[in-house]
Amino acid sequence: MATFFRYFTCNSLPSYAHLFFTFALFFLSCLPIVGNLFQVARSGKPFFQYVDDLRRKYGPIFTLRMGTRTIIILSDAMLCHEAFIEKGAIFAGRPRENPTRNIFSCNKFTVNSAVYGLEWRSLRRNLVQNMLSSSRIKEFHSIRSQAMDKLIDRLRAEAKANGGVVSVLKNARFAVFCILLRMCFGIEMDEETIEKMDLITKNVLITLDPRIDDFLPILRPFFGKQRKRALQVRKQQLENITPFIQQRRVALRNPGSNNSAMRFSYLDTLFDLKVEGRNSAPSNSELVSLCSEFINGGTDTTATVLEWGIAQLIHNPNIQSKLFDEIKSTVGDRTVEEKDVENMKYLQAIVKEVLRKHPPTYFLLTHAATEATTLGGFNIPIGANLEVFLPGISEDPKIWSNPEKFDPDRFYIGKEDADITGVTMVKMIPFGAGRRICPGLKMATVHIHLMLARMVQEFEWTAYPPNSDIDFSGKFEFTVVMSNTLKSRIKPRGDTR
Repeated sequence: MATFFRYFTCNSLPSYAHLFFTFALFFLSCLPIVGNLFQVARSGKPFFQYVDDLRRKYGPIFTLRMGTRTIIILSDAMLCHEAFIEKGAIFAGRPRENPTRNIFSCNKFTVNSAVYGLEWRSLRRNLVQNMLSSSRIKEFHSIRSQAMDKLIDRLRAEAKANGGVVSVLKNARFAVFCILLRMCFGIEMDEETIEKMDLITKNVLITLDPRIDDFLPILRPFFGKQRKRALQVRKQQLENITPFIQQRRVALRNPGSNNSAMRFSYLDTLFDLKVEGRNSAPSNSELVSLCSEFINGGTDTTATVLEWGIAQLIHNPNIQSKLFDEIKSTVGDRTVEEKDVENMKYLQAIVKEVLRKHPPTYFLLTHAATEATTLGGFNIPIGANLEVFLPGISEDPKIWSNPEKFDPDRFYIGKEDADITGVTMVKMIPFGAGRRICPGLKMATVHIHLMLARMVQEFEWTAYPPNSDIDFSGKFEFTVVMSNTLKSRIKPRGDTR
């Protein structure tokens, strides 16, 4: 459910435009329209590192002129509370988008991209009330249970074939993706179809990578090849997802058929959705965009958190042992179920600490000011983009003791606490805050708790290669993943070999 500014270079341009771009950017760097773009490119650093350097020099709020955009960077808890809680409506806007992005959002007809107003309220209300409420989430518990069993089986099979070594992110991502597909379309797909859907999803995310023409629209004529590619990817997306929409529509119209046994789905809530300000139900193309958003929003973010969580348990075997003891004392020899998680306070503390130390994103989804206002005493112009640099908050020594340390006890024994919604006080907001907070927060935390508990209940996780140190540096690939994809050696619990 997050996106970031990636460090862009000439590589984002078609080859025939490299020379022109280099000359043009050098020439235009003296003009106000380019602003800080040249400095960012010349730094040779990913954007998040560039921002981290600047905040240490200039403080928790500063402005970057990125081409035609005014970007205000926040890295302070109190400023975020003022922006998203106290002045939530003013900062609930979204920035104008590159036309390429509008291809996939159907001109901002998705929850995350919609303009703050009636249409957005209708889309979000439907998603939250009909799919992401606590009661509705519980209705899908059997799907999660089946996906967890498949996850454990996949890990066992991979370990058997590779001398006990498994890939954490790949398997976690596949499990979450399967859950969300079932929730979205109401049917179980075979593995070949799932992999095909996953490939389409990845192609869309790659196509939506930020580019230099997001900031300098004058360069868009040089990106014709990229736009053509985006249209091809969108065509593939429509061709592959629309048949599932049509099948579902037919099944709902013929309740006496065998298809009527299909489970309730997100798609069911969209067919006759009444959107304020519109007279028609969503088109097939809009349904594809909404379904894709539902699937994309919870897949990579959840899997990423699991990868960081397992890495920390490997790095801190005493924490892993303590978690296993809690699981054992709570459920005994039976399999962990969702209802058990509510009684596992140490598990909850670990997940909260993972979210603090390793939020899925460096930046929240971009907000935009809907009117001129002030923030922390500084003037904010209408249309200004607001970017929140999360590590500046979750690692702030003024609000966290020893923030560099991974320490679940800060939450477990009550030394510290934090409302991850940011309503009472902003200390960590991995899912955002205020009106635009991620609607999938509850579902994501259910998935993370259950998956981590099952993975630790079934296996002991150790470093691979043996006795090697974990590299906790991160990089951006849709979410913040580990620079070196985590491989782990697993041993089934109770196996004395």
